[in-house]
Amino acid sequence: MKRKTSTSPVAIVTGGGKRLGRQIALALAANGYDVVVNFHESGMGARRTVSEIKKMGRRAAAVRADVSKRKEVDALVATAMRQFQRVDILVNNAARFVGGTILDTSEPSWNTMMNVNLKGMFLCSQAVAPIMLKQKVGHIINIVSLGGIQAWSRHLAYSVSKAGAIMLTKCTAKSLAPTVRVNAIAPGTIVIKGEEDPAIGHVPKTGIPLSRYGAPSDIIDIVLFLAQKASYVTGQVFVIDGGRSIP
Repeated sequence: MKRKTSTSPVAIVTGGGKRLGRQIALALAANGYDVVVNFHESGMGARRTVSEIKKMGRRAAAVRADVSKRKEVDALVATAMRQFQRVDILVNNAARFVGGTILDTSEPSWNTMMNVNLKGMFLCSQAVAPIMLKQKVGHIINIVSLGGIQAWSRHLAYSVSKAGAIMLTKCTAKSLAPTVRVNAIAPGTIVIKGEEDPAIGHVPKTGIPLSRYGAPSDIIDIVLFLAQKASYVTGQVFVIDGGRSIP
């Protein structure tokens, strides 16, 4: 039996089972989107997110996929199309964060950063692009990082992967214009209550002109702006860091 075509916009959020990805998925659902919550290892969090979305009256599905593997990405997008028949928004949020300088970054760490943070973003964007072009509407939002703009020497591979993601954003925006808009959000330090790793130290607030760390709402506000209002914006990087990147 053929599924009824959804009249609601549909979003795929990679890495949507925890932290910022989970917050973005919930916010999109609260603003009228049906949501495909992608996860790799955070299955419990993804299922909890889907449950919360359904309580809002929206449709949702948790789909496991390693975004660094083409077959799994293709299966993720195929599942989204089978269940929801369209993809209006892709939020490329899945990422790994591993430290290391040029002297001690291992090849496996380098490969992990490039495969998940950059290749995964490329594969997911490439998979949804034909769908969005056929629909004649779509928006890709890449969650990059302040580390892609600044030289985080103690997080070499991460910083380089995010810098690559910024250029991927710009090139993809040119390639898919005028039909599909592609933008990036570069968060600074975002603190999510109850989900902080105590082993990760944050920069002092004294180094941030607005004297505070960011909250998920600071990123969500930009996601919703890009998704719903920014019809004349593409290829841009929105730095949300409280002024930390000011030279």
